[in-house]
This record gives sequence, C-alpha cells and structure tokens, in this order.
Amino acid sequence: MNHRRTFAAMILIMRYPFFLLMLLTVISSCNSGDQKNTEPAGAVSREKEMQEAIARYPDSLLLRENLSQYYRDSGVYDKAIAVISEALRKDSNNARLWDIKATLHFENEDTANAISAFEHAVAIVPAPEYLMSLGSLYAQTKNSKALLVANVLAKPQTGNTAKEALFIEGLYYSYSGDKIKAISFFDRCLAMEYSFMFAYREKAIALYDLGKYEEALRVLDKAVTLQNNFDEGYYWKGRCLEKLNKNAEAIEEYRTALLYSPDFVEAKAALTRLGGS
Repeated sequence: MNHRRTFAAMILIMRYPFFLLMLLTVISSCNSGDQKNTEPAGAVSREKEMQEAIARYPDSLLLRENLSQYYRDSGVYDKAIAVISEALRKDSNNARLWDIKATLHFENEDTANAISAFEHAVAIVPAPEYLMSLGSLYAQTKNSKALLVANVLAKPQTGNTAKEALFIEGLYYSYSGDKIKAISFFDRCLAMEYSFMFAYREKAIALYDLGKYEEALRVLDKAVTLQNNFDEGYYWKGRCLEKLNKNAEAIEEYRTALLYSPDFVEAKAALTRLGGS
C-alpha cells in the first residue's frame, strides 16, 4: 500500500471491481450445466475452467474480463493485461476495455502505459470517470494536460465534477512544486464538499512539504474527526509529529493507521523505525 494513495486509485477502486460479481455469476451459469458430467468440483483449476469457458464462448467479453480479474487478484499482471490486449484486438473501440487495461497498468506501477490506455478510453468515450483518472495521472507526472482535463471536468455538461476539476488542478500544482497555489485549489474543493478526504490529505501534504507541520496537523485533525477510519490521515499525522519531535505521539498515530489498514506498509515501517512495533 502506497503512503500516498492516488485520486486515480480512488476512482479505479470505486468502479473496477464492480463487474466482478456479475462476471462470477455469468461464468457460474456457463459452467453449471456441465458440472454433472465432469470431474468433481475443485478437480479442475479455476483458471482452466475460465479458459475453457472462453473457448466455448469466444465472443464473450465478460468471460475475458473475468479471467483478467482472476490474474489480477493473483498478482499476475502480465497475464491479466495480455487477456485484455487480446480482447482489444477483437474490439479496439471498446472504451471499457481500454479503461480496464489502464487500471491494470496503473496497479502494476506502469504509469506511462496507464496514461496511454486512459487516453484511448477518453478518445472513444470522454466519460467523467475516465477523464478524472487521466487528469489525475497527468497531474502526478507534472503534465500540463492535467489543466486541460480539469477545464473539461469543470464544464456543467460534463457532469457534477467541478470539485474533481479543482482537485486535479491542485494536484498538478502540488506535484509541480507550487504548494501555495495548490493549497488554494484544495481549499476551494473543501468549500464545495467539506468531507472530501483526498483534498484534506493533499492540503496537509502540501503544508508538510512547506514545513508547516502544526498547520498540517490541524487539517488532518479535522479530516479524522469527520472520518475516523481515515488511515492516511493518521499516517500523515504521525509524519508531522515526528517532525515536531513528538515520537511517542507519532507512534500512536501509526498504530491507529494500522488499526484501520493492517497492510499499511509505510505505517509498519515507521513503527519499526521508532521502535513502536
């Protein structure tokens, strides 16, 4: 788990796993009729079952997505991406497939290919969720195209995405080093939606980078008050407290972060470093 979970990741988490339940239902129905006359359940690997289902129904994109999801869950990203790439060879104008491919590249820490795939998706269907993911990645790579995407998201006809437009602009300026300007955009985000956790976090990080640790703590205190399971809020509180030489308090914040996210690698490392584990 990265200590700075991205806005793009938030959007992807919100939508990519959505199709899994539907896909599992589809593949189950495809296989249910064959189970009576085949090997006992569990004898054939799940992977082989899915491959055989695709062989029987080669035009089913849902089955290919399901196999890709299986590889994704197993951490075998090269195979997951290969499955979607094969599907795209059959249907290169499918924005959803490009979106899934972008997601896989993103999770595999291949930002360049993730951006390329999102660009394909947006070129086919400029849906707000694709634009938000693309704009976020542009911002994190200091690409000024992030501002163009933000301008599109700010238009009423795009949808209710004005705060996301402001957030992407703030993110761009933050990654580009203009922390003061970035904070002004995050403040505007929070004026539109006071519970926007990513804006609190990014504002706090910008203040942290400016050496304003007390101010950053006040921002984070408000965030974790509004959402008491905001793991990253506690993590960054710990970071600020360390800078203020309050290691005992920092340890407690890292422990709280781990209470809500036991796999928070950076929080674990911080505890080990401070002797709190």
